[in-house]
Amino acid sequence: MQKKDIKWAELGFSYIKTDKRYISYWKDGKWDDGQLVEDNKIAISEGSTCLHYGQECFEGLKAYATKDGGVQLFRPDENAKRMQRSCEKVLMPAVPVEKFIDACMQVVKANEAWVPPYGSGATLYLRPFVIGIGDNIGVRPAPEYIFGVFCMPVGPYFKGGMSPVNFTTTEADRAAAHGTGKNKVGGNYAASLYSHHEAVEKGFADCIYLDPSTHTKIDEVGAANFFGITKDDKFVTPKSSSILPSITRISLMQVAKDYLGMEALETDVYIDRLDELKEAGACGTAAVITPIGGIEHKGKFHVFHSETEVGPVTKKLYDTLYGIQMGDVEAPEGWIYKVI
Repeated sequence: MQKKDIKWAELGFSYIKTDKRYISYWKDGKWDDGQLVEDNKIAISEGSTCLHYGQECFEGLKAYATKDGGVQLFRPDENAKRMQRSCEKVLMPAVPVEKFIDACMQVVKANEAWVPPYGSGATLYLRPFVIGIGDNIGVRPAPEYIFGVFCMPVGPYFKGGMSPVNFTTTEADRAAAHGTGKNKVGGNYAASLYSHHEAVEKGFADCIYLDPSTHTKIDEVGAANFFGITKDDKFVTPKSSSILPSITRISLMQVAKDYLGMEALETDVYIDRLDELKEAGACGTAAVITPIGGIEHKGKFHVFHSETEVGPVTKKLYDTLYGIQMGDVEAPEGWIYKVI
């Protein structure tokens, strides 16, 4: 397979139109078989609920080229189940796990030339989504739905890659305490745009959201989950009902326990007790792991391991997880789905 003529190492995290995408329609109580199409435009009614009331959800996962020339997906079944929970929350028909995985595999195979080569530092990012469509104007579930998957080659989400970046806290809430924070729905991200803009204007990579009830505990980073390494080498990550359950985060917890022999805990991480952490990072499908150099909160700036170098534990976590994703480290059973 002849790869596209792309400077893979220079890729950022931005949209690129690839050859084909998958689309399936839900009508009269069932999903159709779906198909691959070349057109990246979708025609929908002006009354579609996804446009007016945010009845939609999406996912993010990656395909990785391996050293032996293969291509594989990392835990797509977990993305499928998370999308089902999101669909349930906003009253949309769930996409069966098998249909979700099959659609992702079809898209990867149809765009094999766009899969970044092994060792390039880039990956193929897949964006599955479900949207409510059809003629409607009242606040009610849509009469019809679309499930789609498109893809593009991407580089690191944060420009620094594995170089530490700095964050600042915000007084804004990304999601309500008992709302949609744990679901991957668009409204959560629309609510984060202004706070992200403010953080970038101040010279930070993104903002840190605190728990919406007390504003004393870290919830998550704008586009990723938060984790820290305590001074006694425990992996800690916030326990909250208002954060997205990141598949990267739950995978890192298992990597920390099973590969590095660490204790891994979901617990309260207080913003005024950052000195208990020797390292910190942001993790997610898009970011993978981005080391956090420091966090600004109420005029005070706390530095973790370093503003210029990744901490040793964070580096081990990254090398192990990325090695699993790339096929260089043996994966736990069921984590890897071979595509090519």
